[in-house]
Amino acid sequence: MRPYFLILFFLYSLPGMCSIIHVGKNEKIKTIKEAISQAHELDTVLVHGGYYKEGNIFISKKIVLKGIDLPTLDGENKHQIISVKANGVVVDGFKIVHSGTSSLEDIAGIKLYDVRDAVVQNNVLDDTFFGIYTQRGINCLIQNNVLTSARKQEQASGNGIHCWKSDSMRIINNTIKGHRDGIYFEFVTNSVIWRNVSTSNLRYGLHFMFSNSDSYISNIFRYNGAGVSVMFSHHVKMFNNYFEENWGDGAYGILLKEIADSYIDGNHFIKNTSAIYMEGVSRTIMVKNVFRNNGWALKIQASCMETELHDNVFLGNTFDVGTNGSLVLNNFDGNYWDKYEGYDLNKNGIGDLPYRPVSMYSMIVERNPPAMILFHSFMTSLLDKTEKVLPTLTPENLADTKPLMKLPFRL
Repeated sequence: MRPYFLILFFLYSLPGMCSIIHVGKNEKIKTIKEAISQAHELDTVLVHGGYYKEGNIFISKKIVLKGIDLPTLDGENKHQIISVKANGVVVDGFKIVHSGTSSLEDIAGIKLYDVRDAVVQNNVLDDTFFGIYTQRGINCLIQNNVLTSARKQEQASGNGIHCWKSDSMRIINNTIKGHRDGIYFEFVTNSVIWRNVSTSNLRYGLHFMFSNSDSYISNIFRYNGAGVSVMFSHHVKMFNNYFEENWGDGAYGILLKEIADSYIDGNHFIKNTSAIYMEGVSRTIMVKNVFRNNGWALKIQASCMETELHDNVFLGNTFDVGTNGSLVLNNFDGNYWDKYEGYDLNKNGIGDLPYRPVSMYSMIVERNPPAMILFHSFMTSLLDKTEKVLPTLTPENLADTKPLMKLPFRL
């Protein structure tokens, strides 16, 4: 027996506590709105498979709204489809399609207004402006949903999962594709984003703004316009995520801007234009990340300070590190660089010569992008070799003084 049927059976068996109201073409009640109007607190409205065009469905009491066989709720390109305005509401198992759009109002497939302990799970949302939208939510769970949009312009598309001024949110195991931003956090605290797949979104796979003490763990961000952006935030934990194939002029795996006291651990950056672009980053630890086959592995601006990088792996990147200044206030010691050509005479696993990851040619390309046409030419190789012997343009103190001779962990 499926778990939700066990829950429904348990609730139904409590006399005087709750009841189950069935909705469907073969049931006494034909519309969801009528069933909700008849429901009492803790009742379950069980909606059978079918096609329902009921405009905006308001839920203002604590009920379970459960779909059987994925009933379709159609907004007819005019309406917000479900509006939740009560604590503890569950919305489970619907196909939600064709919401309205607006340049003045954030219309969504499912919108939560100032509620706590709500659950939105196992839904399929297709062609909605915003997908699932939460404002001032507390301890809400959004899990196992599939959200898809095919709109071509950012102004015609909202975000897949959007959270604003919320706390203790759990965004788990959702699949988001084709929205403006896959997942958007603004003024969100103490929340977790875990095991989501965010792909082919017009702007960012994940967008953080002014959101502190959050974690995103074991997510996949692939083929997005500009990857992931974490801005104006602190105490953010970024663990075991994959950032893949975020290509384009100005694209990157992660943009880190004005963040502090954060951790970037165990992530994989594969085939991005720039794996990480850092500006105004301070007191952040980057450890055990893999940078493979990116254009730039790291672009770290001179405004970054007290950032520590160790036990990271750099493989097959066109440029390992780029910077816009000569003063470096960060620690790069103890990483593995595939371009390192030094030796280890005492066999302690650490290179005897420092590795300078900023090449002279990368500095030239940073200032004059058309110079990229000379890539792999004899002249650029000669410049880089000369610079390694007699550094003049590259930052002298941007060096790994303890480069690892072997990979620090198994890939």
